[in-house]
Amino acid sequence: GLVIDGRTLEHVLHDSLQNIFLELTEKCRAVVCCQATPLQKSVLVKLVRSKLKAMTLAVGDGANDVSMIQVADTGVGISGQEGMQAVMASDFAISQFRHLRKLLLVHGHWCYTRLTNMVLYFFYKNVTYVNLLFWYQFFCGFSGTSMTDYWILILFNLLFTSVPPIIYGVLDKDVSAEILMELPQLY
Repeated sequence: GLVIDGRTLEHVLHDSLQNIFLELTEKCRAVVCCQATPLQKSVLVKLVRSKLKAMTLAVGDGANDVSMIQVADTGVGISGQEGMQAVMASDFAISQFRHLRKLLLVHGHWCYTRLTNMVLYFFYKNVTYVNLLFWYQFFCGFSGTSMTDYWILILFNLLFTSVPPIIYGVLDKDVSAEILMELPQLY
């Protein structure tokens, strides 16, 4: 791992040393920046996003972490003694740092699988409906007549757009939380 303080980070973030710093950080399992200013934190996250083309996760617990959380792809705020500014600026909020593991490994995995399956579901739902419209218009000689009344279309979208995602979101868990916590590689 690599530990770097705020003064050293200030020198590293200059244009001449950025590439060397990024090469060094890629070879480390963990990089910890301590006593960094809010501007340094956000610049570091921007640098990693732009140069390494990596997804970034920023975790913070105070007002000095807000800019870093806002710049990252995903921000996690920890509510605590330093106030609620980080929580208000974040995508997700947790009460203690130890809950981060479950948030990422369990809920992150479930969210990813649910979203991918729902994208496929909505794609095929719309393909089915458009296919029906195409064949109806072909049968009617492309006259522009309506295939269904508006209330049937509303009912169709209500049933096939709202109910399945709710049921799927509540009930679907492809792998149990215990297995996901034991095998982080599944994420």
